[in-house]
Amino acid sequence: MAKGSDSFSDGDDKKGANLFKTRCQQCHNLKAEEGNKIGPNLHGLFGRKTGQVEGFSYTDANKHKAIEWKEDTLFEYLENPKKYIPGTKMAFGGLKKAKDRNDLITHLRNATK
Repeated sequence: MAKGSDSFSDGDDKKGANLFKTRCQQCHNLKAEEGNKIGPNLHGLFGRKTGQVEGFSYTDANKHKAIEWKEDTLFEYLENPKKYIPGTKMAFGGLKKAKDRNDLITHLRNATK
């Protein structure tokens, strides 16, 4: 599909890093040794199922969603987290622009390995 459509395509890591810094960093860490904040640590995010970070208190909605985080699931989730997982405690309103989601997911994929 074309960039900016309704599914993931590789974005700009640098722009994604800036989006993470301005929209996500206050609640999430990326490195394993940094631990959890208000939100769970995102290290090892890709391939992990919802509600699985050790030591983080998830809602039942997150624990029972049971999807695997990968590019396409994150693309849909990040548009409107509360719609994707009704009952989540994540206060983030989402990124409406597909390009922004692509950039952020590209950065997350590179920064959480």
